Amino acid sequence: MTSAQQGHKAGDGSAAILYADRLTKDYGQFRALDALSLQIKPGEIFGLLGPNGSGKTTALRLFLGFLQPTAGTARIAGHDCWSQGVQARRQVAYLPGELRLYENMNGRQLLGFLGELRGDKPLQDLARLANAFDIDLSRPIAHLSSGMKRKLALMLVLLPRTPLLILDEPTNTLDPTMRDQLLEQLRQARAAGQAVVFSSHVLAEAEEICDRVGILQQGRLVHVQSMRELREVHRVSAALGRPPAIMPELPGLRIVERNGHTLVAECAGTLAPLLSWLAEHDAHSVRMEPLGLSPIYRRYHGAPGNGASA
Repeated sequence: MTSAQQGHKAGDGSAAILYADRLTKDYGQFRALDALSLQIKPGEIFGLLGPNGSGKTTALRLFLGFLQPTAGTARIAGHDCWSQGVQARRQVAYLPGELRLYENMNGRQLLGFLGELRGDKPLQDLARLANAFDIDLSRPIAHLSSGMKRKLALMLVLLPRTPLLILDEPTNTLDPTMRDQLLEQLRQARAAGQAVVFSSHVLAEAEEICDRVGILQQGRLVHVQSMRELREVHRVSAALGRPPAIMPELPGLRIVERNGHTLVAECAGTLAPLLSWLAEHDAHSVRMEPLGLSPIYRRYHGAPGNGASA
């Protein structure tokens, strides 16, 4: 998928674990989310990208039934997220962007307490996840650093094995090693058939883990991108020995820049026809690299501040 319109597929969403149809949220005269339509299937990781204020957290809160939509609907496993909020949330494990934990408990007590509230005791993965995240569950939560609290919260999300995980900026405060461990745990969740929806500011992170991403701009879903398709697109830069009289017309080719002897293009699919054309024009200093999300993101939001995050 390469456009926002492909996020608006026809159908009733019966095959989707998460289904949104023209989901809208107004705060007075301010429209925080504008007619979001989206379907997420089991076994899919979907990333919501955009700067602060673009509508990411509003969308997640509407999915969870924490906010009443101004218009449109959202359903999780067939349950309306607002009118059937309890049934919908039983299918979800949620990580908020700002944590509020019971700091009068230790990690093990909190995991047990919340497991009992859900009506399950998913302790079979407790030791494995504690080891993976390198966390001592016997320590009082009040004595944990912000990063350790984040890791404990991630365990709370991963342990129940719900059909859907909703994560708001999940790698905040994690060091690179724990970030990689979290992404591995999300891959395992996907392999087990769970769906994951998360917001992120980190483009490289979304490129690495997501099956699809959606870019939000001022509350509107302006682009939905299949990462498998994007990985087949390359950016090619070349200096030409002789300027071409006409530019090549090749399938999947888009000329980004043409300036005398310099050519920059994006090419989807096989590169062989373009490379043959470049050879005919005595090209040198040819550089090829995967396109990545950054050029697409810049179409809507300009260059990320450090080249790596949204």
